[in-house]
Amino acid sequence: MTVRNEKFLLSTRGFNDIIDITSKVADIVRSGGEKNAIVHVYSPGSTVSITTIEYEPGLVKDFPEALDKIAPVNKNYEHDNKWHDGNAHSHIKASMIGNSITIPLAAGELELGRWQQVVLIDFDNKARTRSVIVQILS
Repeated sequence: MTVRNEKFLLSTRGFNDIIDITSKVADIVRSGGEKNAIVHVYSPGSTVSITTIEYEPGLVKDFPEALDKIAPVNKNYEHDNKWHDGNAHSHIKASMIGNSITIPLAAGELELGRWQQVVLIDFDNKARTRSVIVQILS
């Protein structure tokens, strides 16, 4: 088994910023020439998530609004009482979604659905630079 690791950085706005990273992940995968593999996409951090979604304006608006019902910004959280950073809601949302996904690669193509894009979501309460690690196991 061969393992290849690539990494790229993204500047985010925070506050539920959803960024389509599908083409960047696909470019990385194509650059290695693997045909059949497992592609793992990961972003380190406890207030960021990697997932898939249909990246269209309605869902880009609806998805964070739905999560805000579960972990609202203006709630008293013990994390915020201890650390005074005001981002407990960010940690909760990111923990629910997770910070990695695995995508099969077959015949050199990511096995994504027609309306499925890979996205990074930065839930933190400030702009950040996030790293994304793409690991290809073939």
